[in-house]
Amino acid sequence: MIWVLAVFFVLLAVGVPIGFVLGIAGVLGIIQIGGTEMLAMAPQRYFAGLDLFTFLAMPLFIFAGEIMNKAGITARLAAFADALVGHLRGGMAHSCMVSSVLFAGITGAAVAEAAAFGSTMVPAMTKNGYKKPFACAVVVAGSIIGPTIPPSNLMVIYGSMMGVSIAGLFAAGILPGLVMGLLCMAVIAGLGRRLQLPKGEHRPSLMRVVRAFRDSLSALIMPVLILGGILSGVVTPTEAAAIAVFYALFIGIFVYRQVKLADLVEMLVRTARVTGVVFLIIAAASILSWWMTFMRLPQAITALFLGVSSDPSMIILMILVLLLILGMFMDINAILIVLGPILGALATSIGMDPVQAGLMIVLALNIGLMTPPVGASLFVLSSIANERIERISAAMWPFVIAEVGVLILVAYWPSLTLTVPRMLGL
Repeated sequence: MIWVLAVFFVLLAVGVPIGFVLGIAGVLGIIQIGGTEMLAMAPQRYFAGLDLFTFLAMPLFIFAGEIMNKAGITARLAAFADALVGHLRGGMAHSCMVSSVLFAGITGAAVAEAAAFGSTMVPAMTKNGYKKPFACAVVVAGSIIGPTIPPSNLMVIYGSMMGVSIAGLFAAGILPGLVMGLLCMAVIAGLGRRLQLPKGEHRPSLMRVVRAFRDSLSALIMPVLILGGILSGVVTPTEAAAIAVFYALFIGIFVYRQVKLADLVEMLVRTARVTGVVFLIIAAASILSWWMTFMRLPQAITALFLGVSSDPSMIILMILVLLLILGMFMDINAILIVLGPILGALATSIGMDPVQAGLMIVLALNIGLMTPPVGASLFVLSSIANERIERISAAMWPFVIAEVGVLILVAYWPSLTLTVPRMLGL
């Protein structure tokens, strides 16, 4: 067992892609158990790791997000958000955060949101007097709201693996996502005078808000369709994702007329690339997870945690610290697939609701997208804005602290996550 884990960490340290690291370690684990005769297990486990109908929702949501980006939805949502809060000090930063909340109900993918707003909002903010590292930090912090407010690909993965209601997880993420957005806006307001953030040039105007709302109405309907269909039980998450694709195509082609049929090939290729990477990680991790289960590592990790303390509050704290640290160094999809079932079962064994435990784990991993050295959203903004990761990270710590605060609320205040699912009977 030791040498399998040693190979895993050595390959990870030398920079081998995480999908290959998981697959190689898993295959070595299978060989350790039964020799080369057991290698036939590898393709079986590889296929079994992806053989879940709900996983179809991920490429569909990603494709819908690609279409909405091409259709100019980002600019319309930003204009609506600017009409609401653009008059405040740091108005463009506030607008970016409100736009992130609105955009979250369309794609649910942090990296997609970071790319969309990084290419539009960062240049606009720097042009209006914001320092580029701060502008990038605002976009990165806002992107984490995407996978918290449904739909969320991580929630789909966790719910599918653990048998937890995906609709329940989606409903549980609504309030924490909104709280996260409000706290990030509070950070912007608190830093406004110290950083001398510019105030918006226009005054608040009801007519301007109404006009911006009308222009973005077609985009704002989409989250209502997705969430309303799922939470009401009319459609499954996979069916809702398919509806989102058709709706996005209709809006992009016939309403906004920004999407051409020739653009679909490029968008499908990007969707296939992102989906391929995620599915490779999921499939390879299923091999390693099977080996870990055979070797009773989940029971060993649980016993280790319980050996340190039997206090539920302390166990939850240890889970959070472990996930936040791992999120700084590993791909969050791999962490979720390998450790999600273990830590989720541990959390429920001490009395935590399965939906609350799932949201806590997903949110902790989402924060890993914005923390150095390997936060995916950080790398996206660094590449798009041509800014050093260290400078973005330095400007982002107030937002990290705010979002960790929301994570603590999710972990220790069940009502924040469970009120909406209970109201909906989920």
